[in-house]
Parts: sequence; structure tokens; C-alpha cells
Amino acid sequence: MLDWLDPDRERAGAKFLEIGTRVTKILVRRQCYAAEELWDETANRVCHRVKEVAPTYVGDPALYFYGVLRNVYREWLHDVHLFSNPEPVYTPDSNEHNDDDDLVDDCLDECLKTLDPADREMILEYFANSGQAKIEGRKKLAARFGITLNTLRMKVHRINVRLRKCINDCLDALNKK
Repeated sequence: MLDWLDPDRERAGAKFLEIGTRVTKILVRRQCYAAEELWDETANRVCHRVKEVAPTYVGDPALYFYGVLRNVYREWLHDVHLFSNPEPVYTPDSNEHNDDDDLVDDCLDECLKTLDPADREMILEYFANSGQAKIEGRKKLAARFGITLNTLRMKVHRINVRLRKCINDCLDALNKK
């Protein structure tokens, strides 16, 4: 595969690392928390097909990597949506208020109590503001935790997934009563 990227091994290795960095950045911007795993899968697929593809391929090999990445990412999205609930449990912008909202609020309160204090602080502050204050608040939050904004987004996403599951479980338990 390195020969396909460049006849010089040093430049080929550098190009491979550059492609990997770009792929990972693309996935992180898409808030994909499995960016490195998807890059590994992309690289593996290209490695397995390079003997078939390289002789007839015309153009920059990096573009082939990006095409394979697109397919790997679509498969990952499909798998993630199969095993998670894509429908939001709680929509705070709703103008209607009913008993179900109270149940969701109660379950949310209970689920927040189950979180590690740092995770609870992070999630509550992450969604605390709106507009420009939201942007500035998230920058300060990331700085306080000593992480980048992308890492903050991924952490919040993971906490949200846990909260959503907890809220759904809580609502299911209440509905069974």
C-alpha cells in the first residue's frame, strides 16, 4: 500500500499519516466518537483491496481512502441508529406542558443523580446558555476541564447517550406500574 501512495517510503509513510489525520478530523467534526476505530477500518479495507485497485486507479490515492471512509461511516451510522433511540426523549422547546413532561423531568432528575459529579457538572453547564453565551460558556468549560472543544462535544455526547437510556428505562419502569 505504501508503494501506491509514493515510491519513497518516507514520503509514503508521511502521506499515510496525513490521510489518517484528515480522516480523523473529518469524523470528529461530524461528532463521531469512534473516529480512530473508523480510520482503522478504512485503512484495513484499503490495504485488503490495494492490489486490485492500484493498477487501474487514476488520481490521488487519498481520494480513494475518503471514498472508503464514506462507506465505513455510513455503516457505522446505520449500526449506531439500530442500537439507539434516534427520537429525542425530551424536547425543552415544546410549548405544551402535560403530565408526561413532569415524568420526563422527574426521570431526568433521577438520572442526573446517578452521574459522576464531574459529568453532571459538565452536562448541566454545557446546555446552560444560548446564543453567544453558549459558545463562550462551552469554551470556558473545555478549558476548565483541560480538554479541546471536540473532546468536550464527544464527552457530552456519551453522557447524553447514557442519560437518554436511563430516562427511557425510568419511563418504562413508571409505565409498568
